[in-house]
Amino acid sequence: MNYNTIINIIGAVLRFLGMTMLIPLVVAFWYSEDYNPFLISAVITFVIGIVSGLKTHEIDDLLIKESFAIVAMGWLSVALFGSLPYMLSDISPLDALFESMAGFTTTGSTILPTIEECSKSLLFWRSFTQWLGGMGIIVLFLAILPKLAVAGRDLFRAEVPDPIGDKLSPRLSQTAKILWSVYVGFSAVEVFLLWLSGMTFYDALCTAFSTMSTGGFSPHSESIAFFHSSLIEYIVIFFMFVAGANFALHYWVLRGGAGQLFRDSEFRLYTCIVLCATLLIALVLWNTHGFDSIRLGLFQVVSVITTTGFATADFDTWPNATKMTLFLLMFIGGCAGSTGGGMKVVRLLLLIRYGYHELFRSLHPKAILPVRLGRQMVPQGVMESILSFFILYIFIFAVASLILSIVGMDIVSATSAAATALGNVGPGFNLIGPAANFDGVHPIGKLVLILCMWIGRLEIFTVLVLLIPDFWRK
Repeated sequence: MNYNTIINIIGAVLRFLGMTMLIPLVVAFWYSEDYNPFLISAVITFVIGIVSGLKTHEIDDLLIKESFAIVAMGWLSVALFGSLPYMLSDISPLDALFESMAGFTTTGSTILPTIEECSKSLLFWRSFTQWLGGMGIIVLFLAILPKLAVAGRDLFRAEVPDPIGDKLSPRLSQTAKILWSVYVGFSAVEVFLLWLSGMTFYDALCTAFSTMSTGGFSPHSESIAFFHSSLIEYIVIFFMFVAGANFALHYWVLRGGAGQLFRDSEFRLYTCIVLCATLLIALVLWNTHGFDSIRLGLFQVVSVITTTGFATADFDTWPNATKMTLFLLMFIGGCAGSTGGGMKVVRLLLLIRYGYHELFRSLHPKAILPVRLGRQMVPQGVMESILSFFILYIFIFAVASLILSIVGMDIVSATSAAATALGNVGPGFNLIGPAANFDGVHPIGKLVLILCMWIGRLEIFTVLVLLIPDFWRK
């Protein structure tokens, strides 16, 4: 494994991150706030990025090991250096890392007890980190650094593990540019619509950053409920739903193939889950909320399944049936190729089909019945990978829940915290509900949740492979 190559590429990512810190610095100037946290952070990050890239050389094809190391350690480095503005704003190092990791992994869990007490520039930074992390730091880097176009194929696979794969262009850099173009385009449209709907431009920008990244950070403690506007809620619902779908599918739709939306089996299941879960919650809430139960249910369902984490109500006070529905949605997550977290709808779809085929095979042992996704036959190796992912996901969830309960959390808080961190959702139930925060979690619990956010964002394998002794052997 070529460690110089790994350090060089991570150094280049840090140089890019240092430059992005100048944007909230401009926001600090605009609002006459203290800009030193961002100026100092930008200088430190950029200088370390330059030092890391001193041993430059031509980048050849990367080994799979190197790709995994670059993506996993690159994301960890970005979260570490991204925490500098928080630390320089008098937030403890552990809490700063928690907030930074929650931002870049688009989890949206927060340790800030009173959000409005923070500077507008810092709140802008936390939303902006989600937007950068949404489509992916490495994917963005591939789009702007042509020399990684050939060597970066495994980088792309390590950061965006699509069970089936959906290339938009033979050239990886072109695929990255297409995805980011769609992402930026939707973000700009949402900013414009929210601004027209009565938000300030600052609020519209922060909300769009968090919506399209399915992140959930808001510059207000009440989240989207702060605006008291049904129109704003429906705009956010639409763009959360869009962000939770496959961005490659959006590209083909925008090119004139709208019919592909419902020819895509994953998108059909995604839509069906949203509608059924909304109907169930609306029925449960109907006696107490009337017609508002539809809007409340739809917003919370879309927010949770896309792992955005916005809220317009304290669903922790709702009946148990609604809470269990939302808890299950935390595990499902968005579609493959979306900015959402969780297990992904396509994996659920293939697991259901695989389970049906196994039941059928028990009656007809000699039958050959391949699992298909659309017209494409799913290789056995892909199914084995999905089954392994599912087992590891549940195992990590169980271990994290156990540790959180050991450090003092009740069972509901512990399990929902583990699920929301691993699925990159945001709020949970009880102690960490939508009306609360993660400030009171034990330091060991915060470390566990930071690891879960990191592991969940990179979809398990990219991080856990670093624990295999053979990974580090020549």
